[in-house]
Amino acid sequence: MRCELITFGIADQLFGIDIMTIREIRAWSPVTRLPRVPEYVAGVVNLRGAVLPVIDLSIRLGWQATECTPRNPIIVTEFEGQSRGLIVHDVNDIVSLDAEDLQQPDAVQNDYITNFLEGVAPLGDDMVMVLDLTKLMANDELDLAA
Repeated sequence: MRCELITFGIADQLFGIDIMTIREIRAWSPVTRLPRVPEYVAGVVNLRGAVLPVIDLSIRLGWQATECTPRNPIIVTEFEGQSRGLIVHDVNDIVSLDAEDLQQPDAVQNDYITNFLEGVAPLGDDMVMVLDLTKLMANDELDLAA
C-alpha cells in the first residue's frame, strides 16, 4: 500500500503529512495572538470568515519559534472535524511512499519529537519524518481558540 505525503521543512529537517489531511496551503498572513494558550499556538487567522487556530510547528516539536516572514506558508489541516493551521518554513513536494518503508524511529531517551511521529522513511538521499496528526493534536488546548 502506498501513502501520499506533502513534504515541508522545519529547522533544516524534512517532514511529511498525509495529503488526505491537507485542506489547503496558504500564504502567510499575520496572526492575532490569544491570551492563555500554549506557547506553540501562534494565534488565529481569518479563513474565509472562520477562525483558524495556527500552530507554530517548530515550537510544537520542541524547537525555537519560527521568525515568520511572508515566505512562511501555513498548511491548513482538517483532522477529526477540526481545522488547524501549521506554520512551516517551506513546502517542498508531494511524494508517494510504500507504507512498509515507514519505520518506527528508535526512541532516543528524552527525544521529544519522536512522540509526534508516525514513522521515518528514506526519500532519495534524505529521511522524511512523517507526523502523526493524532499525536500532534492530542491534549492541545486549541479548542479554546476556535
